[in-house]
Amino acid sequence: MSTVSTPYGDLTGVEFRSLFSNGKMDGCLVTEENSLNTPYGTLIPQYEAEDMGRRSVKPMYFYKDGSLKSIALQSQTILETPVGSIPAELVTFHKNGSIKRIFSLDGKLSGFWSWKNEFALAHDITFNSPVGTLTAKLIGLQFYESGALKSITLWPGQTLTVTTPMGEIIVRKGLAFYESGAIRSFEPQKKIDIHTPIGIITSWDNEPNGIHGDINSVQLSEDGSIEALSTVDHAVHVTVKEQEAELFHPGVKNNVCGDERKVSIPMKVRFKKKLVMFHDNPKFTFDLEHTRFEIRTMNLATKEPAYSCS
Repeated sequence: MSTVSTPYGDLTGVEFRSLFSNGKMDGCLVTEENSLNTPYGTLIPQYEAEDMGRRSVKPMYFYKDGSLKSIALQSQTILETPVGSIPAELVTFHKNGSIKRIFSLDGKLSGFWSWKNEFALAHDITFNSPVGTLTAKLIGLQFYESGALKSITLWPGQTLTVTTPMGEIIVRKGLAFYESGAIRSFEPQKKIDIHTPIGIITSWDNEPNGIHGDINSVQLSEDGSIEALSTVDHAVHVTVKEQEAELFHPGVKNNVCGDERKVSIPMKVRFKKKLVMFHDNPKFTFDLEHTRFEIRTMNLATKEPAYSCS
């Protein structure tokens, strides 16, 4: 073990370190208590795992100029961020030193420690956002280099009520913003009807991304117009002049547990300028001005996905 100098103070008890090609430290792991003086206050890197709920000791990482890239903290620490005081166990930073991501908990999921155990440790956090003051149990927040809020990731079962260009919507999973503060994407708690350039489509993703709230199924342009959505309720019949018509629709698959349950595969519909794209496939792109679109209701004998295989 050795001592290493950083822009935030000396680190003692360094068990290992890796280096960039320029000789600067890329990352290191410490096994003794250290205090680093940062713009966000004194931070104590994780040097031991106190219980089975915490991950094993994680290394700190640095950029080539020596500034912090990420740090796991020994204990939950309150950090002053652009949106308010946020408790943190894991923090990552942009190259300019501003916070990139902040995670209030950094638990180790295993057969002995589930997300429900981790969720039981979570507390409501009140913070500022472009759509007002919000309160919820958060997995994490993401920021732009400027400090503007980029996205919110919610714990399962948590919701936020926010005003969107589509009206007041109850949001689950995640909510993302442009740097200007305009809503970039959100995950609705229930099915919503959205006015699109080809008509009204019911938007719903029955299996949305639950890892982070950076990209969600309802995506908006910065001016508030619809950019993309997912649907399990509607198909679109497409006719281009004298060509044979095509029907684009949601799919069907077996439930993940392998039982007899059938679940829908959402159809992605994307709008860009005067074009419409289906399934995010450039081959299925059509010109709004020279194409006729007919929205049809789907009557699939499907159910919501189930993940308990007992």
